[in-house]
Amino acid sequence: MRISILFLGLLLSITCFSQENEEFKKYKKLYPNEDYVKLQQNINYNIEIEDKNLKITKSTHEQELFLDETATHNRKQSLWYSTFTELKDIEAATLNPKNSRNAYKSTSVEEFNEKNDLDDTFYNDSKSLNFLYPDLKKGSKTDLRYTYNIKNPRFLSPFYFGNFYPFVDVNVTIEADENVKLDFKYFNTDTLDIDFEKKQKGRSIIYSWRAKNINAFEYEENAPNFKSILPHVIPIIRSYTTDEGEKKLLNGVEDLYNWYYSLVKDINQTPADEDLVALVQDLTKGKTSNLEKVKALYYWTQQNIKYIAFEYALGGFIPREANDVFRKKYGDCKDNSSILQKMLEIAGLEGHLTWIGTRSIPYTYEDVPTPAVDNHMILSYRENDKIYYLDATGRYIKIDYPSSFIQGKEALVASGADAFKIEKVPVVPAKMNQIIDSTTVYIDGNGLKGASKTYFSGYPLFNLYYDLERFDKPSDVSSYYKSRLFKGNNSFLISNFEEFNKFSYEKDFYVVYDYTVDNYVQNIGSEIFINPHLNRFFSGFKTEEDRKYSKEYDYKRQYNYTNTFHIPDGYVVEYIPENVSYSNAYVDFEMTYSQKDNTIITQQKAAIKTLELDIEQQKAANSVFENAEKAYKEIIILKKQ
Repeated sequence: MRISILFLGLLLSITCFSQENEEFKKYKKLYPNEDYVKLQQNINYNIEIEDKNLKITKSTHEQELFLDETATHNRKQSLWYSTFTELKDIEAATLNPKNSRNAYKSTSVEEFNEKNDLDDTFYNDSKSLNFLYPDLKKGSKTDLRYTYNIKNPRFLSPFYFGNFYPFVDVNVTIEADENVKLDFKYFNTDTLDIDFEKKQKGRSIIYSWRAKNINAFEYEENAPNFKSILPHVIPIIRSYTTDEGEKKLLNGVEDLYNWYYSLVKDINQTPADEDLVALVQDLTKGKTSNLEKVKALYYWTQQNIKYIAFEYALGGFIPREANDVFRKKYGDCKDNSSILQKMLEIAGLEGHLTWIGTRSIPYTYEDVPTPAVDNHMILSYRENDKIYYLDATGRYIKIDYPSSFIQGKEALVASGADAFKIEKVPVVPAKMNQIIDSTTVYIDGNGLKGASKTYFSGYPLFNLYYDLERFDKPSDVSSYYKSRLFKGNNSFLISNFEEFNKFSYEKDFYVVYDYTVDNYVQNIGSEIFINPHLNRFFSGFKTEEDRKYSKEYDYKRQYNYTNTFHIPDGYVVEYIPENVSYSNAYVDFEMTYSQKDNTIITQQKAAIKTLELDIEQQKAANSVFENAEKAYKEIIILKKQ
């Protein structure tokens, strides 16, 4: 028995050592609140000229150390690749400490599983190689090595110096033939100490970057995409020279456009399907203006061509034939643009294929003239001096609204061979994205009974439609409206509702409904106390003082709430709050009170007038939000005569 106890003690001791060797203790002390740390990341590019073409490989070696029990949640890992990036020479292993002196036992990964991956990106034929790290636990390290063959030199990926976990040592080296002209674009690197060196070695030029001890970047809600936060460098191959002369690759926007255009110039050359021609003629029949015709064709495409993202190789860049899309009734963003362009052509109108990056991509075409700058395709239509940005992948989007996620972005508009324009998509003003709510309220004991009418327009309406089309049962719709039209407190209950002009593009949509709110009114002696602010739009909008990053909004918006409270018989108004108004360049807030006959009318107007607030702008906006929160605490007092 004593031997068994001693043996068990020895095992526990070994386990303790295996989890807390000197390396573990060092980094646990440095990063006590982190789950893991990337000890090293070595990335090596090799760019050669072979048979008058570029041969590019990218090799990576990285190690991570896990600092707590959440290590087991990271067993599953994946590497992605595609037609343009061939994955090979992968080795992965778990390293577990053998003693307290940083000696490790290696257990290799034996099984790798391939899987197709689809998402909603512009180009996506990616696959993933999935695997599990064996026996991964607190104190374990992972060791991963792999190589990519980059088959298209336009697709050099960015390399990052940091992430939402700590980096100890990052090394990036690019060894390129001296006849390859490279450029590097830096983003968010100002606060980092990155050592850069460039040297000649024979007929090669070696570029190298190194950074150490990079703390984890913090995640913050509604912050911009990680590309706007994390330090990174985008390598760009401008051109390369062989004995046949210089071959331009991505020397500027014109080179990117010429490549894009070469992929789309031959689509839709065959005659349109007879049924498609007949459909266009039917949809445009009786339309007296070109814009009315475009509307009819655009809305039909939104409603009838189902969006499915499926691309392979250059199929991720080349739209499918309009006739095929028409027959199948589905397609990705390029396919929707293809059929819509063809339908406009049949109607004697001209639409232009347009490449664009969503707001998750912070680059301009001039800065980054590579495929990294955009991830979406739409169709542009010009009417006099106005451009309409037609994104048929969205449903219910009116013709004078771009998709919310491309507002303010640059658009690369095709105008034929060697002819393009870079246009700026407008940002929709707040007044075009409104919720207008008007309610009549009666006091019923310690509760409220009310009747409301709520109008939706712009992006709030489009989002509402996306939600409503998912529901089949009236009870599901009622539950949705209970959440969406919330008033007062958690006892808010809609007793009945009626929808008007549902799913209409042209008519105003609104909901009429009756509701009750229990336990909302305080009756104390001869007085009634009511908080008249049933809708507290700016509640919770204030950002923390120690926030580090900008705050983004999907769209500008404006909310108007009017509450008309009926004064009960036998009561008079003892106290009404004073009117308040606060405004700056970013947000507006106004609250007014008035008495008319036997009613008290409160009106709240609130607006977000920007898509993004940086740190200084947040301070200005917070001042308004704080004053709004104070206004929401004001009450009305009624006294019995």
